[in-house]
Amino acid sequence: MVTPTNKKSKARTRARRANHDKVTLQNTLLCDNCGADRRPHRVCPSCGHYKNRIVVAPKVVEAAPPSSSE
Repeated sequence: MVTPTNKKSKARTRARRANHDKVTLQNTLLCDNCGADRRPHRVCPSCGHYKNRIVVAPKVVEAAPPSSSE
């Protein structure tokens, strides 16, 4: 079996790996109903709309009840 004649430098190895390991940002669109960012072909997480109709009831974040410190 043939062995490599010269050592590959760290820079050459890392430059080759850089193309495969890079992180790309997800595509986002604006929701037609509420204007929030959402991923394409998915229900809007803030209002629950998809293709101009309600698909999922939106999640409502309840506020914490006021604490009585007497």
